[in-house]
Amino acid sequence: MELTNDFRVAVPPATAWSVLTDVERIAPCMPGAQLQEVEGDEYRGVVKVKVGPITAQYKGAATFIERDDANLKAVLKAEGRDTRGQGNASATITATLAADGDGTRVTVVTDLHVTGKVAQFGRGVMADVSSKLLGQFVDCLETTVLAAPSGGEAAAAPEVPAPTDAPVMAAPPAPEASTVGTGPRKIDSPEAKPVDLMDAAGGSVAKRAAPVLAVIAVLWVLRVLLKRRKK
Repeated sequence: MELTNDFRVAVPPATAWSVLTDVERIAPCMPGAQLQEVEGDEYRGVVKVKVGPITAQYKGAATFIERDDANLKAVLKAEGRDTRGQGNASATITATLAADGDGTRVTVVTDLHVTGKVAQFGRGVMADVSSKLLGQFVDCLETTVLAAPSGGEAAAAPEVPAPTDAPVMAAPPAPEASTVGTGPRKIDSPEAKPVDLMDAAGGSVAKRAAPVLAVIAVLWVLRVLLKRRKK
């Protein structure tokens, strides 16, 4: 499925470009994501999602397959697999930046493929979720990364209002890289908190998830009754 989102940041395109293509710097602002190591141009980590009682953790990697500094366009390929073997996800993410007054308008087009439990929600719910999560990402980006001094000078212009009604995320600590040894460079970053899809998409997810949750509840009751009968 293809999802399109856009957002605005109150910094010039050149500044926005340098920040948004610095994966290590913006990783703590990505909901549910934890960057764990970097090797060459490949970034590895986990993304956690929660749907009611079900929690899935996708372990995978992301790589820039295109980075056009002149036209401010980047294409990122990401792939992940559920650590319990219950599904996988892959996405090609294309971000294009353009001047918007004294700020920058960022358009993000995601070609997403998912299998397993999370895939049951379809395009409509995924669009709702991606919009909310993007809002959280932008809130965090503007209040932490863009507002932080860089090279002795403040990088951010006056803060703009949050683009969505998504809750403002607390400022995350910046990941610290380990420089010991060779091979993949380990990133000492805090463990990611699972993204609650029920909370992110509200009623639309709850409505579609109800049949699945009902089945889980019935199976649980049957399991308890069978155990009692065996006793």
